[in-house]
Amino acid sequence: MNSRIINTIPCLMFHLPNKQSMQIQMGRFFFFLSILCLLPLKPVVALPLHTNSRWIVDEDGARVKLACVNWPSHQEAAVAEGLSNHPVDLISKRIASLGFNCVRLTLPLFLAIDQSLASLTVRQSFQRLGLLESLAGFQANNPSMLDLPLTSAYQAVVSNLADNNMMVILDSHFSEPSFHDNGVFGDQHFNPDLWVKGLTRIATMFSGVPNVVGMSLRNELRCPNQNVKDWYRYMQKGAEAVHSANPDVLVIISGLSDGTDLSFLLNQQLELTFTGKSVLEMHWHGSRVGSAGETSNPNKVCGRVVDSIMRGGGVLLQQGWPLMFVSELGVDDNRHLNCFFGLAAELDFDWALWTVEETNGLMNWNSNFFQRISALQSPLQGPDVSRVRPHKIILHPSTGLCILRESLSEPLKLGPCTESEAWGYTPQKILIVKGTYFCLQAVGLGKPAKLSIICTQPGSNWEIISDSKMYLSTKLGDGTTVCLDVDSSSNIVTDACKCLGRDDMCDPGSQWFKVVDSTNITRRPILQIG
Repeated sequence: MNSRIINTIPCLMFHLPNKQSMQIQMGRFFFFLSILCLLPLKPVVALPLHTNSRWIVDEDGARVKLACVNWPSHQEAAVAEGLSNHPVDLISKRIASLGFNCVRLTLPLFLAIDQSLASLTVRQSFQRLGLLESLAGFQANNPSMLDLPLTSAYQAVVSNLADNNMMVILDSHFSEPSFHDNGVFGDQHFNPDLWVKGLTRIATMFSGVPNVVGMSLRNELRCPNQNVKDWYRYMQKGAEAVHSANPDVLVIISGLSDGTDLSFLLNQQLELTFTGKSVLEMHWHGSRVGSAGETSNPNKVCGRVVDSIMRGGGVLLQQGWPLMFVSELGVDDNRHLNCFFGLAAELDFDWALWTVEETNGLMNWNSNFFQRISALQSPLQGPDVSRVRPHKIILHPSTGLCILRESLSEPLKLGPCTESEAWGYTPQKILIVKGTYFCLQAVGLGKPAKLSIICTQPGSNWEIISDSKMYLSTKLGDGTTVCLDVDSSSNIVTDACKCLGRDDMCDPGSQWFKVVDSTNITRRPILQIG
């Protein structure tokens, strides 16, 4: 049975003065409002999901952008992290309140095929590991789950996420419960036949569970023995097994080299008997750029990382493959986060951030971080452009805000991207407000940028420069080069371009902008199960 995700009109109740005249005047209004409260808007998402070229869509063909957070449940205890510190419903509500619409819930594959593990209760799992403090915390925060078998506890988390209108991607992370246990097909802990068997059982277990919308086959294949031939052979078997057991879910397929390499698909497609259900997965590891990432110029680092990602498989988006990125960036890693946010906006791919718990997990992230990612949680583009006006927005990745104009007499400012101007970027490199004669123009060093109708003057042609391709630069009448910048009051100004030289410790964040294609198709969908 299909489940629909509905946007409804919020209903308001007012306390009115007890006056007959007021009741007469307002009576018709509240009758009309009460009718609106009962009528849903057009369904935004109708499950299950499928793919249309590079887009993930619902049954009505509308884009569904997966904006996910990872919730680890694959480590030694084989229990979702954080449940010793918080009630499960509090974590689910926290995720939903921060604008995410899905959770990538990891698990060890042996939970489905090793009866001695699956039959353990949560209490027994903690006891066998000597995690008595965690046991006490779990009992205080989630007592109803403490004596459930591990598989039932995992299902309870999925069920609670459904209660909070969250979609779920099941991620076959490792074979055995551990912090580090991966490899490739045929390794000691990675028997391909057991893997297919486990995938089948997990897919079957969640068949008919509406909020389980996808299943990831394996996290970060890596080993000196990895090879493309085995990847094609076994990924085909795994994908077919999952689809056969649960044809409703998206089958999410990762590559080699820690999930960073899918480039071999440019030469040979993965042959599957089904269509419209496969999604590729790539990983972005800020911590694995290497020591040069911490000491090199941030523009060069960003350019190098983006180039590597595009060569590793990012270009598959342009060939019609849906592509989901899993980011393992720390929330204080501005050097890589701003670069990731810029590319995420430019390509408008689906994504999952790491992680709910651990040291710097979601429960500890601050509000500034969520403002930054809010612009990425809504779809910017989609498959149906026949009823929309293609345009561009100018995103400031460091804040997650976009350039807005409040009036012609006030300076341009940063504000919510949902309120952004519809910009155009002409072949002459002029940034115009679409539907007007106004263009963006620089006036001088340290001065506010302005809108002008004389777009042939110096300061009106904006080059996208640097290895990062994140600066908007122009020349003033005296030949001075300036870059778009943001002052302490969020006003858009122009100033000397910074961090373009050999200063490795410079932070270019205030001057990094991204001119992004947008069709402004819909708001981010809200999930309503049942």
